[in-house]
Amino acid sequence: MAARPTTPSSPKTIKIKAPVPGMPLYGCEHVQQLFSQGQDTINTSIFHYKIILRKIFDQPPIVPQTSKSADGQPITNLTPNYLCLQCPTTLVPEDIGKHGKKKSHRFYVESRCGTLYCHMCDDFVYDPTLEELRLRKIGTGSFSTNRKRKHDELFSDSLKDDPRYIASNTTLASCRASGLRGIYNAGATCYQNVIMQCFLHNPLLRNFYLSDGHQSSLCESPHCLSCAMDDVFQEFYGQETTNGYTAANILSSFWISEKKAFANLVTTREQDAHEFFQFLAEELHERNGDGKKPEHGSEHSCTCIIHQTFYGKLQSTTTCQQCNGVTNQVQSFLDLSLGVDNMKRSKKAQAGSGANKLTLQQCLDEEYIKSDKCEYRCHKCHSTRQARRHTSIKSLPNVLSIQLKRFEYKQGRHDKAVKVDTPVEFPLQLNMLPYTNRSRGNQDSRESYELNRSCMYDLLSVVVHVGEIDTGHYVSYCRVGDQWFAFNDHRVELASNSEVLGAKAYLLFYIIRSLA
Repeated sequence: MAARPTTPSSPKTIKIKAPVPGMPLYGCEHVQQLFSQGQDTINTSIFHYKIILRKIFDQPPIVPQTSKSADGQPITNLTPNYLCLQCPTTLVPEDIGKHGKKKSHRFYVESRCGTLYCHMCDDFVYDPTLEELRLRKIGTGSFSTNRKRKHDELFSDSLKDDPRYIASNTTLASCRASGLRGIYNAGATCYQNVIMQCFLHNPLLRNFYLSDGHQSSLCESPHCLSCAMDDVFQEFYGQETTNGYTAANILSSFWISEKKAFANLVTTREQDAHEFFQFLAEELHERNGDGKKPEHGSEHSCTCIIHQTFYGKLQSTTTCQQCNGVTNQVQSFLDLSLGVDNMKRSKKAQAGSGANKLTLQQCLDEEYIKSDKCEYRCHKCHSTRQARRHTSIKSLPNVLSIQLKRFEYKQGRHDKAVKVDTPVEFPLQLNMLPYTNRSRGNQDSRESYELNRSCMYDLLSVVVHVGEIDTGHYVSYCRVGDQWFAFNDHRVELASNSEVLGAKAYLLFYIIRSLA
């Protein structure tokens, strides 16, 4: 075995980890050559490795996943990057050889797990000294230890149970198995693509289709849209490819079907993404439910996956101003539609300018906290006069769908649709308790805590319309785990929280926290 490198006197000496029987002292002969150059090289290498590990494990995933192109432009990748151990450079795999030849650098750190890659060996290598630092960072979040640790302690039961250790040392399915694929635009079909991505990254729908909730091989319905959806889920979560997907089965279901509602979907004109969401939900309900068209104006109960996922119930309470008689009416809903243009004018009137920002909570307050006057014939006193009507949410869905009305129809000599481009701030976490019919009850602190927790939602997907009303384009953002991704037809990129929250949302999908 090669002699250990000479260690010059130094104020602080970082030692090479002592050998363990049956385990090599170095990761490979090239690591040995590097560390044999002297203590300064050892100190510098370990210092750089710690910086890289902090970047991987302490900063948002988008940081180590972003490299620079030849012209200095940032590029975010879905597949792993490699961070050079010998200089502060982040590379895509294709550029490692070029960088190594130019700089004579051999060692790189994989951007997801922090493992060491030797370009000369063309393989990942296990170096005891560096690996101990990596495991300490994963297990404790720190590189320091209060006492000298034996090698076996790095693999203690407590460390093996640590979620960060498990996540970083488990061989995961590739990113392709997480549904991270774009969908090709088949001619003004971006409005379909964004809704498809929202469905594909909805955990309730994903689990339903991947657990044979609808078996296309056993379905006897011709041109079944749910069968086509089942095929898409299998393609996205069962194929090891990041190439864009052509949703041919979905499109052919539209083309072949004799339903009149499908007619607009086969044209080359852009359609409304919200209408397509409602249409797709209704069709999947008919294929997976009782076969009846969902009745939005009733309490029609259905146990199909669409109702379990998206449907909630609204309660409209009308109070007679003559006898104080109260009438309650309950109806199901697929999504909540919130006005933006009226809210914008209202805030301008209150503030004297449009400087104040409009928030999602303000739009919800307008619809589900404030009451309004209406003409009403009371069934108790039989008088016809103005009454107070208040709408609240009786039953919250597992996935809350919200439409911000960005397309308004202006009446005049020539009726036309105009786009409302007002920014609306929306949160990553949304508490819906204030908008339910339980918010005004008298609960103790424990009940109040449980109610708040049961009504907490986390943002899951965002659909954005960019451009003009007739020549615009749809893009979407979907969260996979804790990381956001931007979907622009067949292109998929990592996205930051700030990018998502800065978008001018058209549709918002929130998932109940207990399922997130």
